[in-house]
Amino acid sequence: MKKVLITLGHPAHFYIYKNVIPRLKADGYSVEILIKKKDVLEDLLKNAQIPYHNILKEGRKDSKFAMAWAMLKRTWRIGKFCMKYKPDIITGTSVENSYIGKLFRRPVINVNEDDAAVVPLYAKLGYPWATEILTPVVCDNGKWNDKSTKYEGYHELAYLHPDNFTPDKKIVEKYFSADEPYFIIRFAKLTAHHDKGVKGINAGIATRIIEILKPHGRVFITSERALEPSLEQYRIAINPLDMHHIMAFASIYIGDSQTMAAEAGVLGVPFVRFNDFVGRISYLAELEDKYQLGYGVPTNEENKLYEVIEKLMSMENRKEVFNERRNLMLKDKIDVAEFLTWYIENYPESKTTEYKASGTIKN
Repeated sequence: MKKVLITLGHPAHFYIYKNVIPRLKADGYSVEILIKKKDVLEDLLKNAQIPYHNILKEGRKDSKFAMAWAMLKRTWRIGKFCMKYKPDIITGTSVENSYIGKLFRRPVINVNEDDAAVVPLYAKLGYPWATEILTPVVCDNGKWNDKSTKYEGYHELAYLHPDNFTPDKKIVEKYFSADEPYFIIRFAKLTAHHDKGVKGINAGIATRIIEILKPHGRVFITSERALEPSLEQYRIAINPLDMHHIMAFASIYIGDSQTMAAEAGVLGVPFVRFNDFVGRISYLAELEDKYQLGYGVPTNEENKLYEVIEKLMSMENRKEVFNERRNLMLKDKIDVAEFLTWYIENYPESKTTEYKASGTIKN
């Protein structure tokens, strides 16, 4: 029995492998999951009834020293686990995989969708010793492009592709009526190492956005950070497992989170992201520029943000227009969960084998 070790470091990474894990097990593979304490990651695995091992239950602080110390602890603990489990292949999003793979002489498939220049520390630590880097076609991995396998898709299509996800109105009804127009505003923490110096939506901007939206429907805020008292009335607590259903029936998504903007886009929900990553992340630029599923507005163009929102509010047949744009995008893209399963099961032959008609492009 072939053994696969998957390491997950963030709730978003759970979703990438959510549909891959049961497929691997159904095909007779042994699969073990290692995680660290991060937001709702552990809750997601529990709710999905997927067994896992938490190798950093104590979590960590955000200082550089704390991050380095936590990485050393994770590397040591993954190594100890591998001594017993003896995996045949290691995959996931953790930089520690590369060191462990080198030490135990096991292939490591690193999965990422951010350009190397956007996450320079992650790239410098994780890419040199990774056996393979798996990214969307549009992603620029810099000097590591030559060891990258690229596919036509986005991480979000591993769990929001129509073959894997069907929006359920009944889930929305647990919180509010799905038949009345509503808008989702999202505030991210923006405290990751690659978020240094990055700004997003502040209280004043949020207030102005709400003023524009309120005449057209209900406004809900989900936030990773503390909210000012004037905004607290709009906060809504949503079970993370329900969030994509809530998103799918929303009229518009506005926020400073990258992942949720992409999720809205692949669901055909117009998104507006407002932060300093605009113009720097290739897969989001493709969703915005090629498929016109959303808008990126840098923080030095605040007035443009309001103009874009007002433009969306006045667009005739907005839902139908964005549905059509989504369908054009889906014609070009693949079910990433199916592809990732195939890639792991057929590795290393999958490095040089084309996946269906447009699955992989080897640089």
